[in-house]
Amino acid sequence: MVVQVLSFALAILCIMNVPIAICLGAASFLALYMDGSVPLLLLVQRMFTGTDSFTLLAIPLFMIAGRLMEWGGISKRLIDLSMNVVGGMYGGLANVSILACMFFAAISGSAPATVVAIGSIMVPAMIKEGYGKSFSVAILAAAGIIGVIIPPSILFVSYGVSIGASIGKLFIAGIIPGVIMGLSLMLFCYIVSRINGWKSSVKPTFRGFLSSLKKSIWGLLMPIIILGGIYGGIFTPTESAAVACIYSLFVGFFVYKELNIKNTYISFYEAGTTSAMVLLIIATATAMGWILTTEQVPLRIAEALSSLAQSRYSLLLFLNIMLLVTGCLMEPNAAIIILGPIFLPLLQQANIDLIHFGVVMVVNMAIGMLTPPLGVNLFVAQSLQKDIPIKSIISAVTPMIIVLLVNLMLFTYIPAISTVLLKYFA
Repeated sequence: MVVQVLSFALAILCIMNVPIAICLGAASFLALYMDGSVPLLLLVQRMFTGTDSFTLLAIPLFMIAGRLMEWGGISKRLIDLSMNVVGGMYGGLANVSILACMFFAAISGSAPATVVAIGSIMVPAMIKEGYGKSFSVAILAAAGIIGVIIPPSILFVSYGVSIGASIGKLFIAGIIPGVIMGLSLMLFCYIVSRINGWKSSVKPTFRGFLSSLKKSIWGLLMPIIILGGIYGGIFTPTESAAVACIYSLFVGFFVYKELNIKNTYISFYEAGTTSAMVLLIIATATAMGWILTTEQVPLRIAEALSSLAQSRYSLLLFLNIMLLVTGCLMEPNAAIIILGPIFLPLLQQANIDLIHFGVVMVVNMAIGMLTPPLGVNLFVAQSLQKDIPIKSIISAVTPMIIVLLVNLMLFTYIPAISTVLLKYFA
């Protein structure tokens, strides 16, 4: 009865468009209340336990660092550098947007933050240059998801915490897939732009490249410091997030001198409110995961999938389908915290590398940010150009989703794409 009440309450609350954290918490509370055999205080204790983790401290710290970098002028300099690298080709501004998102992904760890930081500058520029409005917004929504693939990544932190995988190894595993996704989108933009005759008026020069590289070097050093510190044994992933915050403050105040007391306060406020939302989702998702585990739901799902999937390849296909559907309906952190422990016995039984599957799971959740009805990146991107109806953006982003799904299949069935760097850096 607990699982039935939990499922029914969760479905009703989601249909009513209640925030996902409230959905998870209220459904869990109602299920335990109706059952009556477990003290409700245990639910609160499980929520507290779910966030009582030193590792999870990386989430608000990386969010603060990303916001400080955005307000401190890093995003503008990364766009200038990208302009001098790919700005002169067909689809130049679209590819500038993608490359800038890849650079910023190595700073922020958040997809919506990447969309806003780069899109607020690039969407008006693309529209002015003659690119279609829907296409301009859609490409930022699609490129923004690279923010949770290229390290540091908040979703990798959630996955690592949920199943006990090494966050440092997950960060390394996300590098090549993130680059492949970015290059695939750039190739798509080049082909579409060539068909439509969208060529940038920008004329990059070698002198301009050197100048923009010099100006952006402080931003480019940040991921090197983060990853170098982790794999050099200098600090943990969580400590690296704190170092990133200090570095961001230093660069913003003393190098670029675009940070001041006012926008520093705004950075902390925005990061604090977003972190509170994410951590509340993790807390309630942990509580729901505990209920499901107590009711042996993971075991039942594992047995059902084991009977359906006759091989590792078919199992991965089933899991991908489940994750893509889940990504359409549930916030990524909540989905990872709930489903990670459920899938763990299956992965171990099929001898699937947990780091490899972490990349597969996060890429699935990232694609879910582009698919309705949840589609977080779609709505964030629409906010940059509010006169475009959401259905036009969905239509424009659909071919890009197909490109990303091809990437997902490559990452799923060629584990070496994710794990090859671990031989050298982990």
